[in-house]
Amino acid sequence: MKNGSGGRRWLYWVAFAVLVVLVVLVMVQVDRQWQRMGEMSRVMQEQAEDIRRTRGLLRELEERLRTADFSTRASQAEAGDAPDEDAFARARRAAADPDYAQGDWLRMAFGTGLKTITPLVSSDAYAAEVQNYVLESLLARDPDTLEWQGLIARDWTVSDDGLTITFRLRRDVSFSDGVPLTAKDVAFTFEFIMNEAIAAPRARAYLSRIARVTATDERTVEFVFSGPYFNSLQLAGGMAILPEHFYRRFLDDPRTFNESRGLLLGSGPYRLADPETWTPDLGRVELVRNPRYWGPVDGSFDRIVWRVIENDSARLTTFRNQDIDLYGARPREYRQLLDDRQLRERTQHFEYMSPTAGYSYIAWNQARGGEPTRFADARVRRAMTHLTDVDRVIEEVMQGYAEPSVSPFSPRSKQHDPLLTPAPYDLERARALLAEAGWKDRDGDGVLENEAGAPFEFELTYFQDNEDTRRMVLFLRDIYARAGIVMKPRPTEWSVMLENIDRKDFDAITLGWTSGVEIDIYQMFHSSQIVDGGDNFVSYRNAELDRLIDAARSEVDEARRMALWQQAERVMVEDQPYTFLFRRQTLAFVDERIEGLENTALGLNLLAVPVEVWVPAAKQRQP
Repeated sequence: MKNGSGGRRWLYWVAFAVLVVLVVLVMVQVDRQWQRMGEMSRVMQEQAEDIRRTRGLLRELEERLRTADFSTRASQAEAGDAPDEDAFARARRAAADPDYAQGDWLRMAFGTGLKTITPLVSSDAYAAEVQNYVLESLLARDPDTLEWQGLIARDWTVSDDGLTITFRLRRDVSFSDGVPLTAKDVAFTFEFIMNEAIAAPRARAYLSRIARVTATDERTVEFVFSGPYFNSLQLAGGMAILPEHFYRRFLDDPRTFNESRGLLLGSGPYRLADPETWTPDLGRVELVRNPRYWGPVDGSFDRIVWRVIENDSARLTTFRNQDIDLYGARPREYRQLLDDRQLRERTQHFEYMSPTAGYSYIAWNQARGGEPTRFADARVRRAMTHLTDVDRVIEEVMQGYAEPSVSPFSPRSKQHDPLLTPAPYDLERARALLAEAGWKDRDGDGVLENEAGAPFEFELTYFQDNEDTRRMVLFLRDIYARAGIVMKPRPTEWSVMLENIDRKDFDAITLGWTSGVEIDIYQMFHSSQIVDGGDNFVSYRNAELDRLIDAARSEVDEARRMALWQQAERVMVEDQPYTFLFRRQTLAFVDERIEGLENTALGLNLLAVPVEVWVPAAKQRQP
């Protein structure tokens, strides 16, 4: 009896477990069906809206036929709407290639997880890479000449005093949900960014020179600047345009927007399948071709996919298995991979220094918890720069695939003073500066102390999954120790690093900034940007640098402006708010089936938008 009772109990639990599994499977299936129904519902709504607009156009056409009115604005506008030279010239040439074909996927990987891809609240280059395919601006820079060309703007004029730029928009642009893009959307974008409730201090600082943006009619928008600004055309023409019908509701609920992860909708050649439901835990970002794209050349790929693969070795293995199309190699492995005949035969490799290459740096936090740190003393910062042997870092860690940085300005830019050179490694000079600042080995233990007896110890925060950075930090730890400084490496997850930066909760941190043809350093180094969420996260203040930055930004004469930037550079070299490390070469392997790759004045065109690379039909892998 006892065995029979135990057997029934066992059967009962087995049946119960099977029932639970079945219920879970049913719930998963129901959830997938709901998601599918949601997608179908959205597509049907968009198609219904398309049909409504098409009927409106047909009614207008019928009216013109009935009244024999063929000479007015519409026909004139259609005939002259497309500019003679626009941003699609290179994409048109690519599409005319005999091997050009649409199809296949472009598959890439991110080395860190993304916190959010919502515009304005995202702060990293990875989110910007995704947004570049979804959002568009009035102008785009020609990759060959670096001149500005019309994208959404048909043309533009600048007033005699340079304070007003008026753009005329193309008539045929719509967002990816089919709603037409008008001048009101451009004006709304400025209104949205400048609203203090929106967590966009970086963008607000960038646009602070603009006094107002006004839609004077459906296709004309006017930017009025509060004063002369050297980069006014880029500022106005480069602003990514947000659809008012999608984002306006968040002005009544800014918290939802500020904490969102995936609110992304625009007029670009690609879009999210659902513009509201992306979350970081998906571990990937997947864009699909925008079926309503207005441009004369669609994106060539059916999908663009990024997978999050944080481990370097795993990312290389994935590339070897041909599951991703691009691999950015670290310097040491780049040389090894060049010797791999099998890999070399099925890939294209590129090594180049982009004229717009960003720079790596160590940022010294000068205030923490409202109190000045040891790095608030410029003598200490200069000493740290003399102790940071950049030449050996380039030689031993970067294998020579980098050049030392003097400042945020590229050595190929007119902003750079060619008389300035990188600070050399100089242990004795560093010791003298530290002694002058009150740091001496007072008890003979080999570690510097201040007058209060506190040892010179600090943490250097770095991204934990970057092998080159880890090697550099360990190398610097040993060099700093020779001067009596205890540096404690602090490997950190990417999302935690961003939180620490927002809270200014670190001693020192090593990171990199992207760069450009002529950069504005206001966001990073002007004292007004010490505000919460601002990019001056080291709380650096220098009244003379503030004055020079303000003067340079207001100077439209290039020669006079470059002289001001060079004066500002000299202040930064003297002050060392950062220790500027190096600019690294791009070392990239790309799958051989990708065609149309070319080095331009902006770098490799693999990620260029409008899209100008493709996979020939015979080489496509994805259905």
